[in-house]
Amino acid sequence: QVQLVASGGGLVQAGGSLRLSCAASGRTFSYYAMGWFRQAPGKEREFVAAITWIGGNTNYADSVKGRFTISRDNAKNTLYLQMNSLKPEDTAVYFCAAGWGLQPSRFNSWGQGTQVTVSS
Repeated sequence: QVQLVASGGGLVQAGGSLRLSCAASGRTFSYYAMGWFRQAPGKEREFVAAITWIGGNTNYADSVKGRFTISRDNAKNTLYLQMNSLKPEDTAVYFCAAGWGLQPSRFNSWGQGTQVTVSS
């Protein structure tokens, strides 16, 4: 089993930046990829980005391409999400996840979320 702890959320103005972190522990070696998802009030959880532990292959949702960058530090077992040019519609609780591939349906382990609020 893997434990995932996300941090770095907060309140930021539109156009600003935030960097989220996710510390992974436990059986991290048994997962192929890590990812970020988000859930806004009244909406379903949606995929944001994913990255493989080995090779660093990535996958992004169209809504964040060119603005968000996912990365990982294998030595620290830490996942990051650099979010630039933030928009009010990016407001959501952001979750990190572990999975078996880069597609959203391949994720099955979830950490607690961190709130991101973007004011207009």
